[in-house]
Amino acid sequence: MNLQTDVCIVGGGPAGALLGYLLAEKGISTIVVERTSGNEREFRGEHINAETEAILTEHHLFDKIEALGLLKMKKVEYYYGRNIVKSITPTVEDHVGIHIPQPHFLTAVSKEATRFPNYQLLLNTSVTELVQDEKGNYTGVKAKQNGQEINISSSIVVGTDGRYSTVRRLAGIAASEETHGYDVLWAKIPAPAGWEPSTKMVLVNGHQLALFTQTGGMIQIGWNIEEGTFNTLRKQPLEPFLEPLLISFPELEPIVREHIQSWKNFVCLKVFSSTADTWVKNGLVILGDAAHTMTPTAAIGINCAIKDAHVLAPILEQALLDGDFSESRLKEFEIARRDEIEQQQEMQFQKEESFQTNFLEVVGH
Repeated sequence: MNLQTDVCIVGGGPAGALLGYLLAEKGISTIVVERTSGNEREFRGEHINAETEAILTEHHLFDKIEALGLLKMKKVEYYYGRNIVKSITPTVEDHVGIHIPQPHFLTAVSKEATRFPNYQLLLNTSVTELVQDEKGNYTGVKAKQNGQEINISSSIVVGTDGRYSTVRRLAGIAASEETHGYDVLWAKIPAPAGWEPSTKMVLVNGHQLALFTQTGGMIQIGWNIEEGTFNTLRKQPLEPFLEPLLISFPELEPIVREHIQSWKNFVCLKVFSSTADTWVKNGLVILGDAAHTMTPTAAIGINCAIKDAHVLAPILEQALLDGDFSESRLKEFEIARRDEIEQQQEMQFQKEESFQTNFLEVVGH
């Protein structure tokens, strides 16, 4: 099968979905290629901040997502044992972050995008090759969908395909990685009756334990563990690992006992940050985690990726109008975003290093 489009977006997560919608809305023919069937994606960040809320509102998408369900966090609390030592409540906005289930985000945005005849979403489709012309400009992709080969010709290829980006790898773009000394174990449990929408942080042996209330009456729990130790940890009894959680939140004990019964109930996320050497080549752009992987700290990864899409859309629109898809032209996007991204990554390091200072009064350091 041979397809032709102005822009081929590889990766149908939040950034890819938003970019596809924004381009299609402007009359730009757009194909979004997603390797999964849409919603059964592995763990991803799902908390957005006020800036992302404003972007989604500006593009008339926030209310569509809200109609499917979201949850506004009322406070951030820091616990030492059972004591709250610090609390952050909203100042200007009516929340300190919003939980949006990724299926709700993708469903709402894709539904809006499919209203445009110039938009196409290809699910269960994996890119196998990037296509270049004789001058080395990227002019499309080769992909497979359920065993069928698909050739997509495009003026611009965009990689929004995550931290292990196929587009970045196939384009030969190097990325420098930095480890942060920890990985994260995730588990999910139902919230007990009356549990307030909040983010709760606990200091456990110098590491962060975080509880994020989620839409649908759930709590996502993340344990920061020393980097690379999960294989050793899961050979040990589970009880000592759960004890600090149960000390701080005894009301969760029956639920935790029911839903976290073995190490198999955890998902381990390898934590690192990275920055690609360049985000653009002739006819090609990468963004989000493909260009700059963020750590889970402050839940900013999804927010950075969505802002990338918001900033990139008008740049691509003008490039297409001018017929200029050169690296130097597309570099406008990288110039507009790289400094802020690097500042955000530095902020993540600082927050991680200073996490214990939130508990200074009780730990006495």
